[in-house]
Amino acid sequence: MSSIEKIKKPKIFLFLNDPECSVICCAGMYEALSNSYDIRIFTKNDLSSKFLRKADIIAFPGGIGNSGSFEELLEDKVDIVKEYLAGGGRYLGICMGAYWAGHFYFDILDGIKVVQYIKRRTTEIKRSYATVAEVTWKGNPESMYFYDGCAFVSKPHKQKTIATYANGDPMAIIQNRVGLIGCHPESSLSWYRQPYLKDYWHEFRHHELLLNFVNELMEQ
Repeated sequence: MSSIEKIKKPKIFLFLNDPECSVICCAGMYEALSNSYDIRIFTKNDLSSKFLRKADIIAFPGGIGNSGSFEELLEDKVDIVKEYLAGGGRYLGICMGAYWAGHFYFDILDGIKVVQYIKRRTTEIKRSYATVAEVTWKGNPESMYFYDGCAFVSKPHKQKTIATYANGDPMAIIQNRVGLIGCHPESSLSWYRQPYLKDYWHEFRHHELLLNFVNELMEQ
């Protein structure tokens, strides 16, 4: 390879539709992944089978995430996303994007229920607000930014569990070519300005965890 030639980065197509999708979530994902991946922002109007042919991963960030916003934005695009995955594509979802992988939305999981962690019987976080969840990521304890994220309920053989919540529920999983995370490893310094959060700033360590997660998803 000549010095002029460049190694092509894998392409992540990242969905953005303000206000349903959080701009700061997209910015955090870009910050964490752009050195290793070619990040391209897209909207509902871009989403087509032809458009996705060039994507290695289609990604959906955190945001409002209610059923009404999904129906308005993407209900008519479900078959396009399923076709993309059936053809070898990959799906990355964080918080809202992880909820959207579930049965009532894109319905791209096999035997896994996507549920609100704050409603689990054994959860330690009882209401929806910006906080941190104590998680175990590949055997290591982490305090990770959390805002009403999801857990994944299934039989153990249905998924590869990367991280778990304090109660043992899966928090980050990979199933086939679908990678989902309930917390926010893409969180940046500005997210931790509240006095009760300042001591939990991870100094970009969670960005490295997210990058490793995406690299593992790329191997599927």
